[in-house]
Amino acid sequence: MLTTQYAKGLPDIRINAADPGYTATDLNGHTGPQTVTEGTDAIVALATENPGAGSGRFVDRTGEITWS
Repeated sequence: MLTTQYAKGLPDIRINAADPGYTATDLNGHTGPQTVTEGTDAIVALATENPGAGSGRFVDRTGEITWS
């Protein structure tokens, strides 16, 4: 909800949220099924999108997730 509210309140800035998924890191004892590279896929995709890609979205490495 905070992402959508920021997106509405700051229309000249693109605001999105990224879910890296359960990624193998030191934080979880490397138990995640994804590599760190896979965990950064959503972040890199958002950072490299075209300017008109949209705001107020929630994405993971496979694409946009609907807000529930």
